[in-house]
Amino acid sequence: MFSRFLTSALFAGAVAGLIAGLLQLAFVQPVLLHAELYESGQLLHFGADPNSTQPVLPGFNAVRDGLSLIFTMLTYTGYALILLALMSFAEDRGASIDGRTGLIWGIAGFVTFHLAPGFTLAPEVPGVAAADVGARQVWWFATVAAAGIALWLIAFTHNWLLWALSVVFLAAPHIIGAPEPESFSGIVPPELAALFAARTLGVGMAAWVLLGCFAGFFWQREAAHD
Repeated sequence: MFSRFLTSALFAGAVAGLIAGLLQLAFVQPVLLHAELYESGQLLHFGADPNSTQPVLPGFNAVRDGLSLIFTMLTYTGYALILLALMSFAEDRGASIDGRTGLIWGIAGFVTFHLAPGFTLAPEVPGVAAADVGARQVWWFATVAAAGIALWLIAFTHNWLLWALSVVFLAAPHIIGAPEPESFSGIVPPELAALFAARTLGVGMAAWVLLGCFAGFFWQREAAHD
């Protein structure tokens, strides 16, 4: 059982993480590097000389991009361990786990780890105004926990009171509100910040859907080999 769990998590996390890392390099990192030029002062949002030479975005860097891919694969392997632990728990109680149902689990993971916290605390590029990082981390973890509990209650309970409680869990972090900076000011154009948030959420959704599908597929495949 443990071998099945570990093998499924490693394969699913590595494959989904590799794809997520490549998507990030293609769509998210160029926006991030562009924002860093504003943060460092090489580009100015207001008051720039239109005739000045514009710096070129950094290109491919084997060490930086390779480490980014490895880190993303490790991150999604960790997510896969969490996801498969929950899948195993649900399967013991009668749930069907395979590649198709794994897609639903992946969407739930995206909602829990990306969409729910991102609804109030959007992904941020360097150079934008932000509240204390410690306070934001506490709020983020609390929101992820609340969203995860809410989705579990919706999926695996049959009690109207518990469903109502799940709505409370989903809404409470946003009613309380995420930590905010004292003033909304930054040196990065809002268009870049919006593009970064949109692409981060888009890549996150693609990665989680793939992770759920791969986790369900490998879980079923390993069961057939036992």
